Amino acid sequence: MIEFINVRKSYGAGNLMATALEDINFKIEKEEFVSFVGHSGAGKSTILKLIYAEEKPTSGEIIFNGEDISKISSRQLPYHRRRIGTVFQDYKLLPKKTVYENVAFALEVSGYLTREIRQSVPQILDIVGLSNKLGSYPHEISGGEQQRAAIARALVHRPALIIADEPTGNLDPISAWGIIQLLLKINKLGTTIVLATHDKDIVNNVKRRVITLDQGRIIRDHSKGRYAI
Repeated sequence: MIEFINVRKSYGAGNLMATALEDINFKIEKEEFVSFVGHSGAGKSTILKLIYAEEKPTSGEIIFNGEDISKISSRQLPYHRRRIGTVFQDYKLLPKKTVYENVAFALEVSGYLTREIRQSVPQILDIVGLSNKLGSYPHEISGGEQQRAAIARALVHRPALIIADEPTGNLDPISAWGIIQLLLKINKLGTTIVLATHDKDIVNNVKRRVITLDQGRIIRDHSKGRYAI
């Protein structure tokens, strides 16, 4: 589904050039759950940005469902991004919209019909465990519930892939594990999950594939899920 081939990512020019990623090679199959781990600045978020095509590689190829997205055009970009759901440490919910309206808004801006929205949004909110919070505003629910709403918004397009960048960073351990269990549930329903985290306890408990980064390079790729720094 996703393949990085000799990917390098640098910023700046000349003596001011800094390399964020160097010689990155990996392949993620459909319906895998893969965690990228490493210290701050190791390159985790940069990899996610390359998958989402928020950034382009300095060199190398990035294959997504058989297409090279390393040279994706601005015209193709919206279609590519509709295939991917994104979840961040900052929930990015609209404060003046209810949980239902936040999730529905993601479909409204994509031109979905009202009847499609009314059918899809309650289904997705049921999957993430927020059926009883449809009319609540973000400030009225907990941080864990806000992240569940953000995941619902990412999932409502029925994407093939969800990328989650430090999704538990602002949560207490119990709420954090609840979010990870939700991502595992979504994965079992057939969605590929790519997670970036520095939390070794989460990775050790998930027991799925772990790719460890250090200073922009892959130093380990464990299929059985061990945090290895």
